[in-house]
Amino acid sequence: MKRTIVMGVVALMGVAGVAGAQGQTSPGPAEIVAARQASFDMSAVTLGAIKTQLDAGAPPQGIAFAASGLNKWATALPTMFPAGTGSDSLPGATKARPEIWTNRADFEAKAAAYAAATADLQAKVAANDTDGALAAWTIVRGTCGSCHDAYRE
Repeated sequence: MKRTIVMGVVALMGVAGVAGAQGQTSPGPAEIVAARQASFDMSAVTLGAIKTQLDAGAPPQGIAFAASGLNKWATALPTMFPAGTGSDSLPGATKARPEIWTNRADFEAKAAAYAAATADLQAKVAANDTDGALAAWTIVRGTCGSCHDAYRE
């Protein structure tokens, strides 16, 4: 699991390095969509890996890096949906529903619930609390799913 997570971080660093090497000062809408899609993929892999480790009885502290990364993504998530990155601007490039932008307050509330849930998971992992981490994982999964149910095609 650690190897998968480390490889994902290395891949992200490589993408960031390539973007920087091109001299681009800020990503365009297509790059933002690609970055958020990659981040969602890595989030799903990380969430699955955390569950696998917890179900296998691994000490929660062994997944601290993964829990921390998941919380960082959850905190950054709302910023990955700026105006101009929806299907109206990029047809076929995103599965984000227009309601992300038209019902922004609800989207941000759901994203905040996800971030709070990942922070709780991170705290349970840091405390080496297996039962608490499993319960927190379930809440993280639920908050993740509630946003997808409302805002993803």
